[in-house]
Formats: sequence, C-alpha cells, structure tokens
Amino acid sequence: MSDLAYPLPGSLAFEDAPLRLTVDLEALVENWRTMGRLSGSARAGAVVKTDAYGLGVEDCGEALHDAGARDFFVMTAPEGATLRAVAPEARIFVLSGVWPGTEQIFFENDLVPVIASYEQLTHWMAVLADYGPYPCALQVDTGFNRLGLTVEEALELAEDASLPQAFSPVLLMSHLMCGDTPGAPENAEQLARFRVITEAFEGIEASLAATGGIALGADYHFDLTRPGISLYGATGGAPIPAPLRTVATAEARILQVREAKAGEAVSYGASQRLHRDSRLAVAFAGYGDGFSRGFSGGNILQRQDGSPSGRAWFDGHLLPVVGRVTMDTSIFDVTDLPPGAIRAGDYIQLFGPERPIAEVAASAGTIEYDLLTALGLRYERLYLRGESF
Repeated sequence: MSDLAYPLPGSLAFEDAPLRLTVDLEALVENWRTMGRLSGSARAGAVVKTDAYGLGVEDCGEALHDAGARDFFVMTAPEGATLRAVAPEARIFVLSGVWPGTEQIFFENDLVPVIASYEQLTHWMAVLADYGPYPCALQVDTGFNRLGLTVEEALELAEDASLPQAFSPVLLMSHLMCGDTPGAPENAEQLARFRVITEAFEGIEASLAATGGIALGADYHFDLTRPGISLYGATGGAPIPAPLRTVATAEARILQVREAKAGEAVSYGASQRLHRDSRLAVAFAGYGDGFSRGFSGGNILQRQDGSPSGRAWFDGHLLPVVGRVTMDTSIFDVTDLPPGAIRAGDYIQLFGPERPIAEVAASAGTIEYDLLTALGLRYERLYLRGESF
C-alpha cells in the first residue's frame, strides 16, 4: 500500500487547521465552581451530555472530575461509558434511562439509569429480580410534558409496600420548563408539585434546578443542582448573578480575499447585491461546521425582518456576512478594513471572547445550546489546561 499524499483527518497541527476550536478547561472548571457557589448548600453536578455540549466529554469530563465534580449527567449509556474512563470516582446518571439490551453497559460501567417512564420502571423491576440491588434515579414530570413518571404514578410508587428491596432509587429529579424566566408562574407550580414528590420519598436526595433554576434561589436547589450550559460559558438566557468565563473560541481561516463591484450578486440565489465596490473575504466555515445558514445576509427568511446578518471579529472590527452561508464557506465584507489588513491564511473569530456566544447565536435566531452542539468534526481542537492541571 502506498503512502497517503494527504494528512489523515485530525492530523493537522492546530496552527495550520482551517477551523480551530480552543477550549479553556480552566475556565470550564471556574464556571463549575461559580455555579457551585450559587447553589448554596446543594452540591453542583455537571451536565456533560451531547459530548459536553459539543466541546468534548473526555477532556471536559476529566477536568471537572479532577476539580472535584462527582455527579455527572449524560444522555446515553455509551456516553456514560466514555465518561467513566476519565471519571473513575464519579456517579454518572444516564438521562434516557435503561432499555432492553442495554443493561450490561450500565452494570459494567457503574452507570445509574434515570427511570423516565412507567414502561422503563416495569422493565427495571424485572432486571432487578435477576440482578439484585442496583441504584437508579426517578424522573418525575411536574409540568414539562417531556420525560418522567407522572406525579400520580410517582406517588403510587412511593406508597407501594410490595416493592422489592432491590429497588433502590438514590435521586429524585424533575426539570423546569421556564427556569430561565424568573417571573414565570410555572416555576412555582412545578416547585410545589416536586415538593409533594420529595415528601413522599422521604430520605432520597432530590434535584430540580439546572442553570436557570439555580438562579431562582435556594427554594429550587434541594440536594443537587445540574448546571449545564453555564459550565460552557453561556447563561441560556437565565439571569445568572455572577460572571461566567468564556470557554470556547471558534476560528475560521480566510481562503481568499477578492474584489467585487457595486451591483454584483454574492453567493447562492443572488439574494444579496452589493451597494458599493467591495472587498470580500471567503472563510472556511459553513453550515456543515455549525455556522448556521441563519447567519446569512440577503433576502432569506431569517432576514426578512431587517435584522443584521451574522458577524465575525478580526482585529477590532466586526465583519458582516454577505450572501448566503453555504455548506463549507461563508463570505464576509471586509471593505472597511485597511487594504491588505486581512489576507488569505488569516483567522477570524466566529465566537469567543470578542464575540460572546449569546450574541452570535441570537444573530442567527437561535440559542447558545444549538450553536455549540452543532459544531462539526472539522475543527482542530486545542484544550488549555492552565496552571491548575
């Protein structure tokens, strides 16, 4: 077999990669500590589902575990198995619960299933009859209408004297639908329902608050909080009463700088025409890399309200997107930069310390969660560990 004439995926040096993602693990840990302080007497867990919100569950999970986090939440059992390899002392909850055929991965990796439906509960009881005692968590739906036992099902379970000793829940959970909106009446309604559940299961730890719920105050904290988006430097729209550090910085290389005349069209659909002679920079970043089509300039649905297109940052300047974002590239107007100030090979910041992720997401009509978890596989990643690692 002949040698390949091109590098394998992921083998490019960070400084040479067309797309770069810097993840500041020290900032991640500091954000977790901040949310821990805001959690008062409750312990702060760490939500690292969806590959730690797109930033890498192994590196992020290991950093948080080394910093002292001991309660983690993932979505699937394979995610939990990956995390277990770097978080040996952690208690790892699997939010999607246990399904027939997946039991062994729970047992082999010491994962805690979150029982989220009566069907799962029935299956779990059958598993315990053969396996013996094993911990689980119970998810109760207090108004979200997503995952969880109904309040009635949970109360019946609490009063069931025939439950086998092998059934040993270690955590009661629910999730707020309006946790990022302090004045929403649904928060108090869900809290009242959850209190009924915790009283029925006396002696079992309870968890209601994610990032937004933590900001609602001590009544929502119970024994364990579940900060997620806040760990990664964003608030999710919740009024967090403490600063969060930037964790992720995404950069894209400029592939070409070109001149275009007033009246000429840019990108697919000729949806945007230039109103002046312009200098355009073509960057290696498209919707295939999580740089959403919603950042596009011109006459697309997201822009019919007259809102501005997406922006990138370079050397103190904001560069607007021109025309439609495509799968692999986006075009930025750099006319207002001095001639020669930006060249092919330079990098622009898509989001990071100069372009806060909440502002960037809003310009595409989306949220920080969407932006982070949509990051593609082409980013070369650099993890900064700082002096505490």
